[in-house]
Amino acid sequence: MNTFTEENYLKAIYHLSLQSESVSTNQIAASLNTKAASVTDMLKKLADKELINYAKYQGVTLTAEGEKIALSIVRKHRLWEYFLVEKLNFKWDEVHDVAEELEHISSKELIDRLDDFMGNPKYDPHGDPIPDCNGLFKVHELKPISSLILNDSGIISGVRDHSSSFLQYLEKMQLTIGRKVKVAEINDYDHSVILNLEDKKIHISRDVANNLLISL
Repeated sequence: MNTFTEENYLKAIYHLSLQSESVSTNQIAASLNTKAASVTDMLKKLADKELINYAKYQGVTLTAEGEKIALSIVRKHRLWEYFLVEKLNFKWDEVHDVAEELEHISSKELIDRLDDFMGNPKYDPHGDPIPDCNGLFKVHELKPISSLILNDSGIISGVRDHSSSFLQYLEKMQLTIGRKVKVAEINDYDHSVILNLEDKKIHISRDVANNLLISL
């Protein structure tokens, strides 16, 4: 049985590994808001359990077993987020912290039943794919709005920034999952973007355009 802290480390390494093949101690420390020395101690424990490949100064990768556990945690987290939004009427900016606690429930039967109860959703409320019971998931091709050109259009399907403040901003601007938008104007000076959303125009900053993802 792995501790909650060990599971959090495996999940953090998994998310970081999506951005680079090898993950550094400093990246993990920043992700978990902890000290590098504490990270080093935990990495040694995880390596002893054969959940990660770790050599000092050479970065960290998950073993097959470590990745299996990490995907299980990701699966539980995203299923609980879906449940909280779809069944308990939480807002999408309210569910992350609650799901952080619920993701450590160890009962596989409970999670599989939860999945079936909700009709086996493929994506969580933020557009992130939900792994199935075998750790498999379907990834849809998403692009940040900042990469689009004039008159490109698509469906809002995900976010890079999961912070409450960003999600609340998107909710206020009605830029939520499933809405169709079209690039009406791109400002050369600050790379801000004006979007057509149904019958109105919405001005967003470069940061928002970088963190809002659409499927074309």
